Amino acid sequence: MTMLTLNPLPRRQGAEIVAYVTGGKALPKEISDQIVDRTDGVPLFIEELTKTVVESDILTEIADRCADTEPAAPLVIPTTLHASLLARLDRLVPARGVAQIGAALGRQFSHELISAIEAMPQHQLDDGLAQLVRAEMIFRRGTPPDAEYTFKHALVQDVAYGTLLRGRRLQLHGCITTTLEAQFPEIVETKPEVLARHCTEAGLLEKAVGYRLKAGKQGIARSAMAEAVAQLRKGLDLLSGVPGSTASQELELDLRIALGHALVATKGYSASELGEIYARARQICEQLDQPPQLGAVLHGQWAFRLVRGELDQAGRHAEELRHVGEARNRKAAGYSASGNVCLYLGKFLDSRAYYESWLPLWHPMHRGFTAAPEDPYVGALIHFSRTLLCLGYIDQACFRRNEALAEARRLSPFNLAFALFQAWYGDWALEGVKSAQTLLRSAEEVLVISGEQGFSEWFGIGNIMRGWCLAAVGQVAEGIPLLLQGLATYRGTGAKLGYPFALMTLAEVHGMAAQPEEGLDRLDEAAKLIDTTQERWSEAEMHRLRGTLLLSMREPTAAEDSFRRALAVARRQSARFWELRAATSLARLWRDQGKRVEARELIAPVYCWFTEGFATRDLKEAKVLLDELSS
Repeated sequence: MTMLTLNPLPRRQGAEIVAYVTGGKALPKEISDQIVDRTDGVPLFIEELTKTVVESDILTEIADRCADTEPAAPLVIPTTLHASLLARLDRLVPARGVAQIGAALGRQFSHELISAIEAMPQHQLDDGLAQLVRAEMIFRRGTPPDAEYTFKHALVQDVAYGTLLRGRRLQLHGCITTTLEAQFPEIVETKPEVLARHCTEAGLLEKAVGYRLKAGKQGIARSAMAEAVAQLRKGLDLLSGVPGSTASQELELDLRIALGHALVATKGYSASELGEIYARARQICEQLDQPPQLGAVLHGQWAFRLVRGELDQAGRHAEELRHVGEARNRKAAGYSASGNVCLYLGKFLDSRAYYESWLPLWHPMHRGFTAAPEDPYVGALIHFSRTLLCLGYIDQACFRRNEALAEARRLSPFNLAFALFQAWYGDWALEGVKSAQTLLRSAEEVLVISGEQGFSEWFGIGNIMRGWCLAAVGQVAEGIPLLLQGLATYRGTGAKLGYPFALMTLAEVHGMAAQPEEGLDRLDEAAKLIDTTQERWSEAEMHRLRGTLLLSMREPTAAEDSFRRALAVARRQSARFWELRAATSLARLWRDQGKRVEARELIAPVYCWFTEGFATRDLKEAKVLLDELSS
């Protein structure tokens, strides 16, 4: 966006506009000067005030010259743009009513629509429209009955609308609403915000709220989240004027669920406003005794607690989802939500069991059930993929990841950005530095989508991703500031989920920059956060990274202790992938210390457990090390 300063026109250019409007016929200098003085260099005001003077009885045209007929003429020249426009409209007596109807319809309106609204004879309506066009109050595009009209300026519309008395205004907007609903179904379907405005002005508040809700949902469907938020908030504001009833409670519930959906995109899952919205929605559900929307509300509360790192409460909401009612979609959402929580808690076997219970229950008809804007199928698949990776089922994990990415790319930019950064959590470990260029393209795609759509939370994650990738390809000086910026943006949204992992990526980059002490500080910060939130899915890798940094500082004893802790955590979690990485790091250390037998006995059973994923970096490196130790 470029900001342009529009300075007032100088007197000379103001006088040129006056001459242009009068067709080159000179006004008496006193009147011309008054027009220029009173309009403050505003082009529209100069033009309208000149027309007001020319159309009035102030002047009498004599040949090519306009002469004063009244010495007091300057005193009756309007002093404001509004007064000038009003004076011109007052002189268009036959067309004034037509202008009022057009103003009620909006800045733009069609010949077909105004003809359907107004009961006056068609020839009279056409004459009024033609008179407004000649006066340049409105512009016409096309030929009646296919013409479209536009008020010359919003101020012209405002002046015409302001001349309507309140009773006539209510009656007119009610008529417009009825006509649109009866004769213009395409407008009702595609522009519900238009119906909402007319219903509001007609005093039909409950109906107006319904149309605001429809407009908000359409905005969400188009990924126009900021527009959706505006429409839904207007709906909630209007609802305060609707008498309390079961119907109004159900409307409020739908508005709040949809608003929560849109706010996730614009402010992130952890925004405090989101928690308030779902808390109020939960109250309404309790008052209505478990309405169908209860599942979406519980899902919204689950997502809010999850991203804030409040995993215990998120787990309780997931359990509620599984047990409240027998609806198939609720159970499916509950299994998926529980699987997600267990993944982050490091309970990978439980997570896998929940996702395997979810798969048979899933049906495309369940889309739209949850309060989250990401697709439930994409969300479950991408998290199931990470669970499988941690458990050591690498090929299955890659299959589910690719399935989720393909589906997300088909659905929407929001889903694609979500799937890309969720996939990166696993790809960071699975692919590592060797695939940094490929991962960099994913990071840049997340940043582009998040920037265009206003996804602030994910924009922060995109910078974390890009910062690590740049460092991995050798641009460490550029990578660290980006990582820090991304961490600050993400944390600023109130999110804690995934933050320990992000600190681990920063610690690794400090290691690349030969700054192991800074890296250890970041890992200490991650460890404290893990103890607070219990987000333990990458805890084993955190200990392994600490060992790697300590080894670079020539502290083998401390490094060995960290590798052992990584092994212990991985084994406790049945996390075979993390166990393989920790065992490989410790076996290398023992090899370098001459403990070849111990190293082989450590890594051999871990490597032999795997039945898939042999083309990946970690298994290849483990095989090379095992062969070396066996020779």
